[in-house]
Amino acid sequence: MVDLNKKRALVTGGASGLGKAMSEAFAAAGAHVIVADVNAESAEAVASDIGGEAWTVNLADTSALDGVDLDVDILVNNAGIQRIHPITEFPLEEWRLINTLMLEAPFVLTKAALPAMYAKGWGRVINLSSIHGLRASANKSAYVAAKHGLMGLTKTTALEAGPHGVTCNAINPGYVMTPMVKGQIADQAKTNGITEDEVLEQVFLGHSAVPKLAEPGDIAALALFLASDAAAVINGSAHSVDGGWSAA
Repeated sequence: MVDLNKKRALVTGGASGLGKAMSEAFAAAGAHVIVADVNAESAEAVASDIGGEAWTVNLADTSALDGVDLDVDILVNNAGIQRIHPITEFPLEEWRLINTLMLEAPFVLTKAALPAMYAKGWGRVINLSSIHGLRASANKSAYVAAKHGLMGLTKTTALEAGPHGVTCNAINPGYVMTPMVKGQIADQAKTNGITEDEVLEQVFLGHSAVPKLAEPGDIAALALFLASDAAAVINGSAHSVDGGWSAA
């Protein structure tokens, strides 16, 4: 059993999907969880259910966050979106949105959280990257670039923070059955010229040696372990949960 009693955890994108599962797992382990999400109603609902608090925040507005001080023990950078276009058709504003939300915001929040972690001599930064932080896929240039950048931020944070008792690691899921993945089905079918029923087998499971998608609880369990004292010397690492996709 992981004991996070008296720890404060901030989970971005904490009101749905992987973020909700991790918020629930941290709270069940005793942590006080701050559910950060752009959706105020959903954040309040999840926070109420787990006895935490909600922080309604637009992480795409990083200028409003710069200079903020975060007194948390665990920071989970999870918030993300997806847009699918060929490079030649990728709207610049969508490219900027993805990279701001999924790379710049984790940098700003990590910068804000590290001083308090350093002062305590203990901290955990967990970045939700993706198989696309290790591999590329066509039509996802912004997402792939952001996740590759997040892997670089993870490693640099690990080197700087490790001597202060703070670790930083990444979780790299393949497709997980979340609302964001479900929302890609129509786009994937259109882009690949297949039916929506064929998307699961050919796209979501096409690279996996295991014929099933991970569930949000699988990712939450790994995040909980990385936040535990048992993971004190795991630092700067990438933990793939992809059915074998990255083994190829």
